[in-house]
Amino acid sequence: MNQRVILALRHVAVKMGVLLLVAAFAVQALPVAAAPADNAFVRVVHASPAAGNVDVFVDGGKLLSNFAFGTVTGYVPLAAGPHRIQVAQTGKGIGASVINQTVSVDAGAIYTVAAIGTDANSFGLAAFSDNNLMDPSQAKVRVYHLSPNAGPVNVAAGGNTVITALTYKNASDYLSVAPGAYTFNVTATSANATVPVPATLSAGTVNSVFAVGLFKGSPALKFVLATVNGTPGMPGTGSDPRPVAPASTPFLPGLLGIMALVLIGSGVAARRFVGKR
Repeated sequence: MNQRVILALRHVAVKMGVLLLVAAFAVQALPVAAAPADNAFVRVVHASPAAGNVDVFVDGGKLLSNFAFGTVTGYVPLAAGPHRIQVAQTGKGIGASVINQTVSVDAGAIYTVAAIGTDANSFGLAAFSDNNLMDPSQAKVRVYHLSPNAGPVNVAAGGNTVITALTYKNASDYLSVAPGAYTFNVTATSANATVPVPATLSAGTVNSVFAVGLFKGSPALKFVLATVNGTPGMPGTGSDPRPVAPASTPFLPGLLGIMALVLIGSGVAARRFVGKR
């Protein structure tokens, strides 16, 4: 082969090798996109008997419109960190908010946030940390006490008291039970009044019972059941709100580096070949 041609090939190979090495380092340095685990997951409950239908704003943007008393949303992703939550009667605008609070949420955590209160002095938010980790062969139950005048409550099932003296703005521990049909008898101990709450619980579900409303008042005391599918082996909801990004193998940078070394080596080999001639 002509020496001039070989020298030209050698220069091209070396230049391409250098460019590929630069590209390899550039790929290594690219910023990594935020993973879904950077979000928290939050659901909202309207448990304020005096507020009527409301609009809910998060960081100045409207999240919910005409949100009715006793309604429970599903879980929605929310970036980790502090957020300003404002609640106003429907149509009155954010400037008329009766609730104006900042809450902070952690990445990967799951929360229930309830709007509560019966007047201007008691309107506010109650936040609960949820845990939907479960045995898929079982069902889970949790009671949230959001009735301002019901007093402490006991909960019994099958003749056994399973929750004792649960007070306003608190949630019970999770109960793990066999799937099936149940009647949970909720007793307001100070009033000696019992309300039966029937529920059919399926395997692999997390069932939340929200006590909302007023005992002997309006809107009346009622129990709202919200059910989501638990994720076996990790906290989560049926839609897996905390998916783990698959581990990535640095294939492209490694391949570029190998190609660069091969091309540089080709240039060196060409130079040695010329030297031998």
